[in-house]
Order: sequence, then structure tokens, then C-alpha cells
Amino acid sequence: MKLTVLGYLGAYPYDGDGTTGFLLQSGEFNLLLDAGSGTLLQLQKYLDPLALDAVILSHYHHDHIADLGVLQYDWQLNPQRNQEKILPIHGHTEDSFHFNDLTLAGVSQGQPYYETDELNLGPFLVTFMKTIHPVPCYAMRFVEKSSGKVLVFTGDSGYLEKFNDFAKDADLFLADTYLFKGNERHKAHFTSLEAGEIAKAAEVKRLVLTHLPQFGDLKLLQAEAQAAAGPQIPVELAATGKIFDI
Repeated sequence: MKLTVLGYLGAYPYDGDGTTGFLLQSGEFNLLLDAGSGTLLQLQKYLDPLALDAVILSHYHHDHIADLGVLQYDWQLNPQRNQEKILPIHGHTEDSFHFNDLTLAGVSQGQPYYETDELNLGPFLVTFMKTIHPVPCYAMRFVEKSSGKVLVFTGDSGYLEKFNDFAKDADLFLADTYLFKGNERHKAHFTSLEAGEIAKAAEVKRLVLTHLPQFGDLKLLQAEAQAAAGPQIPVELAATGKIFDI
């Protein structure tokens, strides 16, 4: 399983880097995980967007779906596309307006997921956990069927103790870390301290901080998370183009 960072900032793109989006691959299967601003341009450096097998979305805030519409246009208008192939886009149904936009006739089809689901998605089994956020949002746990390797993506969330179980023994814990230590129990995002504490409690093997702020010392953010996680768990910052082999 391989994760390529297409965008890693929270809220809005800045200084040439985009917002949340990742390419998750296993074997020949290509999954787009969220589709923030700027991610389609980055995706084109690694993969023809027409080679995507599916898209899955944590929630419908613009910094996670801004490039979804232009991805649909690519599939609609690109003359090289196999016109019989429809792109499945997986999302929750708690916002019917945005869920309905996942379907573009003859191009893409919205596929619902629910918190109680175990979604069989190509080489992955995916389970879900509702997070704390101003709009409905879901964390996801991806288990690669062939290897048993685990990726947990928090989506956007404030602190929740149940992440300790949801992220248990993850090989890579991809955590929304938009805030520095001192802003704990925020209604929408983790702090560096909380990301590290959850990683430690869940005994993850690797912590990657994402949904990062545009301003402030990111090395300090990393150091704060590292201190909370302990020396046994490596803590890294997401960055555009960074690849993680899981």
C-alpha cells in the first residue's frame, strides 16, 4: 500500500501547496482520498486521472472537495476516456445536496457509505467513525486485504477518545493537526499534543501530521506531537509529493 500526498494544508491553498488530498494505491488499484484545492494538478504528475478506480470523501467542506468538480469534467470531456467506465465516488448521505453532486450522468456515480459499514473497496476493507466537526465528517480505517496493513485517516476532527481504539495498531496514522499545543479540545481539529497522545494510546507505528496550518513553525508542531507520542513512534509532516510506503 502506498500513500502519495497531493495536498496537506487546512482550509485554503498557500504558497504553491494545496489542501487535503491523497492518492492511495495497492497493486493496480488507484483510490483518491479527498480532493482538495490543487490536488488534481498534483495527481496528474503521478497518475492519469482516468486511471482512478474510485474516490472516497471524508466530508464536504471545500478544502476537501474543491477539485472534485473539475475531476468530473476531466472524465466527462477527455477524449481518451473509456465512455463505458463510470467513476464511483463514495461519500456520506447526511448532506443530500453535496451527495447528489457526486453523480454526473454518464461520468460518475455517488456511492453511499454509513458509519456501521465495512466497505469492500477493491483491495481494501474500509470502516468508518463519525468525528467532531461543524459538518458531518468521517474518519476511515483502511485495511489492505493482501497484507493486513492498516492506514487510519482522521478526516477533520476535534479530540475524541474513541480514536484510541479506532486507530489501534495502525501502521500509519494520518492525523488532522491544524493547531499547536495549548488549543486542546477544539470543536473541529486536533492539536499537536492530541495527535501525539492518541498515537501513543493507540500504539500506532507511524504518525503523519496533515491538514497543517499555513502559518507558524511546523517543526515546532512536529516536535510537540513527537514529545506526546514518545520516542518509539516516528512523527512526520505531510508535504506535497511525499510518498509513504505502508
